[in-house]
Amino acid sequence: MNIDDLKNKFDSAVKKYIEASKDLELIEKAVDFSIKYYRDIKHYDGSDYVLHAFRTALILTDLHSDAITLIAGLIHWTYSLNDEVTSELIEENFGENIALLVENLQKINSLRLNNPDELSASYLRKVLVGLSSDVRVIIIKLAGRLDNLRYVYTESDNAQKEKCIETQSVLIPIAHRLGINYIKSELEDLCLKYLNEKAYKEIEQNLNETREALSSYLDEMKDELTILMNEHAIKCRIKGRVKSIHSIYEKMNKGKTFNQIYDVLALRIIVEKESDCYLAIGLIHAKYRPIPKRFKDYIAQPKENMYQSIHTGIVGPNGNTFEIQIRTEEMDEIAECGIASHWSYKEHGVKAIQSLMEQKLELFRDSMEINEDDVSAINEFNELFVEKMIYVFTPNGDVIELPEGSTPIDFAYRIHTNIGNTIVGAIVNNQIVPIDSTLKSDDIVRINTSVNSEPKREWLNIVKTSKAKTLIRAYFNRQDKELLIERGSTLLAKEIKKRKYNENELLSDVNIEKICNETGANDLDDIKVLIGSLKYTAKEILSFLDKKDDVKLLEKINHPKSSETNHTGDIIVPGCSDVFVTMANCCTPIFGDEIVGFITKGKGITVHKKGCANIMNNQERCINVEWSEKARNKCAARILIKTNSNNNNILDIVSISAKRNINISSIDARKKEDTTDYEIVVDVDGLESLNLYMQDIESLKFVTEVERINK
Repeated sequence: MNIDDLKNKFDSAVKKYIEASKDLELIEKAVDFSIKYYRDIKHYDGSDYVLHAFRTALILTDLHSDAITLIAGLIHWTYSLNDEVTSELIEENFGENIALLVENLQKINSLRLNNPDELSASYLRKVLVGLSSDVRVIIIKLAGRLDNLRYVYTESDNAQKEKCIETQSVLIPIAHRLGINYIKSELEDLCLKYLNEKAYKEIEQNLNETREALSSYLDEMKDELTILMNEHAIKCRIKGRVKSIHSIYEKMNKGKTFNQIYDVLALRIIVEKESDCYLAIGLIHAKYRPIPKRFKDYIAQPKENMYQSIHTGIVGPNGNTFEIQIRTEEMDEIAECGIASHWSYKEHGVKAIQSLMEQKLELFRDSMEINEDDVSAINEFNELFVEKMIYVFTPNGDVIELPEGSTPIDFAYRIHTNIGNTIVGAIVNNQIVPIDSTLKSDDIVRINTSVNSEPKREWLNIVKTSKAKTLIRAYFNRQDKELLIERGSTLLAKEIKKRKYNENELLSDVNIEKICNETGANDLDDIKVLIGSLKYTAKEILSFLDKKDDVKLLEKINHPKSSETNHTGDIIVPGCSDVFVTMANCCTPIFGDEIVGFITKGKGITVHKKGCANIMNNQERCINVEWSEKARNKCAARILIKTNSNNNNILDIVSISAKRNINISSIDARKKEDTTDYEIVVDVDGLESLNLYMQDIESLKFVTEVERINK
């Protein structure tokens, strides 16, 4: 289709539902802007880029998108592909809102899935939604990707695969959560086509072979249902369809053959009023035999992506089974377009639309804010996007969506944090049940609480939702902090008493601020936590308030007045017995290394290996120190093991370590094309022990070199 045909088709589609002359004028201006600034720019399939822009905009009209979405969808690629187009130019022509949408779209379009593993997909989902302050950014992205996949066959096999993996991992779950089934369903089919062509063609062939018969069955059933509805004065329209290739593939993937899938045929009855939905389902069940466990009422209990419909399965003429969906016109548009559908309903108003968009985006934002690490991110996104959901009721009739396998504890935390923290029992469907029992759809759940109750740590192994786990952990983190504060307070008070200081005078606001500056703490409670968790000793904390400054310490060391030395640890500091000594992390000296002391501002003396690059330019702060023979604590040493093998050789390395009674505290495998190197940190009691260990490692057949390295 050429640009003139696309332009006319787009113009016709827009005028079917957009009436405001101001919007139509701005859209026409965007059409001219696109044609002008996409000139001479080619798409990856070799066609003019403007064709992709118009095809994307046409997909957006199928969703009844508003003028702002259509304009941004048309013009946003000009911002990144044409140097003449700036954010200022877009704002000047189309306003601040559209300029902001275009900027966010440009950021999203620059993102790529670096690898197909779940961590990367989870990260990209977070960034995609995080950039989308307005949900319309995501909708435009989905429309653009759908058009791209329709033409991806023109790219290389690798490019097809990469684009489909990214779509499958990132965009399809988002489309599902936003309820945009119109785009989601086709994206699923296209991804299957390019990622598993054999399975796709097998199902397609089976459908083609039976298409004539299937169409005949659908027409026959459609005629019977039309007569049934007309007999009872129910105005409706009926659509028949064969299930999508992807949905058939999903069932076959669970062990069924094509011939064992009995709900390939589906009919949708679209009526005028909600009451007609229930009248229609009653008539259908009275005439045809319903299939057990296939009835679902999503009108009474809508899904959280706003989907509403009545589902049933029946045995129709000639023993054929059919899936029947019954819904109103508005329900049908929501089912196909999800959140995007609400732009077509004027009565909702601009504020209501924006509120709705914010509610949906909040689902994504919530899942990001509670992340503790990448692993939890995977769980949260799988829960939000992938897992099967159940729908349970509060006693007031509110619907709560939870992942399958959830417990009353999950339900309680979904209602309110305090209800979760104080739960003591649950009543499900008027029956007392254990709080670790599994809920199922349609359950009515009442939670009993007590002000004297508190969470149990074992709940972390019971609950299903990430939100519940995070809130339970937060509760115990607060408790643990209180215990650490108490312990730190006791240790600090003991050290202050030992030094015969006045606690109130010593812990003045000025001194607390000084300690905070040195340790990164925020207040006195944080300081006590540092002591209670043994990150600092009370002695170390008070050393930050010691009146001796670094110059006096250096003078004392260089001109000792007595023979006092520090023999309390591994290091001897001539002339000092009370100085704080730590080992440098950069060069990790161990017993036997030549060492030097370095006066660290406010933190005593740090011991480095001689020649350490980090102290070469500060020789004036260096002092002589020695290893003590009396105390021999194990020290960490970092070594690099180079190999000629790409096999997993960690077991051999660990075996050598065990024979030498050497503990490995960390292993970092660095995979290359044909080999794997290992950076390991070991705890040794000296240089001699380390050298013997390195000799043993070097004797392994796959090892080519072993060297000790700095951090």
